[in-house]
Amino acid sequence: MSDEHVRAQLVNLLTVRQAHMSLEDAVKGFPLEHINAKPPGVEYTFWHLLEHLRIAQWDILDYIRNPQYKAIAWPRDYWPAPDAITEAGGWLQTIEQFLADRAALVALVRDPQTDLYAPIPHGEDGHTVLREILLVADHNAYHIGEFGILRQVMGLW
Repeated sequence: MSDEHVRAQLVNLLTVRQAHMSLEDAVKGFPLEHINAKPPGVEYTFWHLLEHLRIAQWDILDYIRNPQYKAIAWPRDYWPAPDAITEAGGWLQTIEQFLADRAALVALVRDPQTDLYAPIPHGEDGHTVLREILLVADHNAYHIGEFGILRQVMGLW
């Protein structure tokens, strides 16, 4: 398998609807009056879930490219405050920033100067760009699927 093929598959994993829905599919037509709604039995809102996706993806992007990376506290810094709410502009900003950070990850993967297999110089032992891209794609797929299921539970399709 060529390096070019691996890179194309990673980009697809991040951006293309394959075995899971994309973020764009999950949020399309979402009724804005429900962005701060908590589904039954869930401690967070739809916006909290999207904001968690954005923060986690940004953190991995920062980890990959920032030699002065500072870890944020789990779980506190990966989620908005439980009582935090947003308005339509904040909802759209979360989505736009998620997409911008995802595009930055895609650009890293597509860049032939990015060694997918080399250890991240400032990272933990064994951490590579490949590992981090797989981690972010897995995390995104999990929570985007959760978002879709919660949307279904609430009758918001």
